[in-house]
Amino acid sequence: MDLKEKIRAIPDFPEKGISYKDITTLLKDKEALKATIDMFTDLSKDLKVDLVVGPEARGFIFGTALAYNLHAGFIPIRKPGKLPHAKLTQDYELEYGKDSLEIHEDSIQPGQRVLIIDDLLATGGTLLSTANLIEQLEGEVVGIMTLIELTELKGRDKLDKYKVESLVSYPY
Repeated sequence: MDLKEKIRAIPDFPEKGISYKDITTLLKDKEALKATIDMFTDLSKDLKVDLVVGPEARGFIFGTALAYNLHAGFIPIRKPGKLPHAKLTQDYELEYGKDSLEIHEDSIQPGQRVLIIDDLLATGGTLLSTANLIEQLEGEVVGIMTLIELTELKGRDKLDKYKVESLVSYPY
């Protein structure tokens, strides 16, 4: 299945010059959603994953389904103020702004094998910050997977020490 055909591009959103990749069209298509999760599962089945980590919010969509298929736990990475327990915070830059991510301090044990999954690899800031949080908790990042990669933004370059897989790529 060509997943690119299932993703709607919206020009000039959220600001002029950005071509937003709307995955809601893929998510509502039961065959496309299943194919996406199956592709992620096939790419990660030999990684011996203990935990799947997904950044808010679209990482939750793919992450929980993938964790289920891999018989792994799922850890949400949240925006500030959403986690009720002791947490670590990491600031990062987006392709069009700045933000922060948080993780519970007790969510990952030293040596656990962790797979990161998200919908988009753009500048790499979100995924690098997520990896940094995992490594601060002494987890081992065994891979990073995204549905979409915006290749012209060269986010993969920031993640060069990790195994990175993307199902679909676009120029910016």
